[in-house]
Amino acid sequence: MTKPTLVTGATGFVGSAVARTLIARGHRLRLLVRAGSDRRNVADLDATLVEGDLARPETFAAALDGCGALFHVAADYRLWVPDPERMMQANVEGTRRLMLAAQAAGVERIVYCSSVAALGLVGDGTVADETTPVHEDKIVGIYKKSKYRAERAVLALVRDQGLPAVIVNPSTPIGPRDIKPTPTGAMIRDAAAGRMPAFVETGLNLVHVDDVAEGHALAFERGRIGERYILGGEDFSLKALFGLVSEVAGVKAPRIQLSQTMLWPVAIVSEALARGFGTEPRVTREMLAMSKKKMFFASDKAKRELGYAPRPARAAVEDAVAWFRANGMI
Repeated sequence: MTKPTLVTGATGFVGSAVARTLIARGHRLRLLVRAGSDRRNVADLDATLVEGDLARPETFAAALDGCGALFHVAADYRLWVPDPERMMQANVEGTRRLMLAAQAAGVERIVYCSSVAALGLVGDGTVADETTPVHEDKIVGIYKKSKYRAERAVLALVRDQGLPAVIVNPSTPIGPRDIKPTPTGAMIRDAAAGRMPAFVETGLNLVHVDDVAEGHALAFERGRIGERYILGGEDFSLKALFGLVSEVAGVKAPRIQLSQTMLWPVAIVSEALARGFGTEPRVTREMLAMSKKKMFFASDKAKRELGYAPRPARAAVEDAVAWFRANGMI
C-alpha cells in the first residue's frame, strides 16, 4: 500500500506477529504504542512509532492521519481484573472511539482482532463456529464480556455507518515473542520447566501466533466487510496439551488432576491475598468457572473464504518452548 497502515498492539504477542507479517507483504507501518511500554517486540521492525493508547482517544486522530488501513489488535487481556470498569473502557469504548476516528480519517479498510471469547460456546466438547448462538449472560469473565461488547460495537458501526471492517476471532495463540507472557503462554512455560504439578482439566483450541498473523493479512486481502472469521488450529484437552509440552521439553508431565470444586476455596483465598498485597493470584473463581467448558472451535470459514491454512499445533508448542528457553524464561 502507498498509504501507511496503522497497527495497534504491535508491542504485544499477537500484534508483533501481525506487524511482521504485514511488513513482509509490503505494508508501510505506523505503530500505536503506549508510553513506557515494553518495545522489545518491535525494536527490530522498520516502522514508525507514535504514542497513544485505548484509554486516550485524543491520540487517535494524529496516529490515523493519512493512513489507508487499520489493524486493531490492542486489548487489555487479563484473567485477573480487580477493576472491571477499566478493562471495559479500554476494550469496548476505546475500540468504538478508534473505529469512529478511523472512519473520520478516511481509512479504507479495517481488520479488527476480536476473539473466540466473543463467540457462542457449546462447552461439552462440541465444536463451535461463527454461527453458534451467543448470549452475554452466558459469558463467563470480564475479559470475555468486554470482547463480546466490543465486537457488537464494531458490527453496529458496520451496519449503521458503513464502517469498512472485517473481524477475526483468534482462538488460543502460542509461539515466539510471548514476552509478558499470556496466560496460556505462562502455562506452557511452567509445564516445560517442570513447575506444573497439577492441573484442572478443560479444553482449548491451539494455534501458532504466526498463523493468526497470516489470518489477519488474509482477512484484509480477501475478507468480506462485516463478516467474522475464526482463526484457530487444533482442539486439545489440557491433559493432552501438557503431555505434548512435556514431550517437547523433555520433562515429566503433570499427573495430578484436580476438580474445580476442590480449588474453589483456594481461589477465594488467592483472590483475597492478591487484593491485599497487589499481586496476581495463581487461581481465581473466574478461571475455574471458565475451565468447566471446553473451548473447541472450527476455522472452516476462514479456510474456505480466506485460504487460511494453520500448521499443526505441535509446531506452535515447539516454537513456544524454544523461544522461552532462548530468552531465559525456562
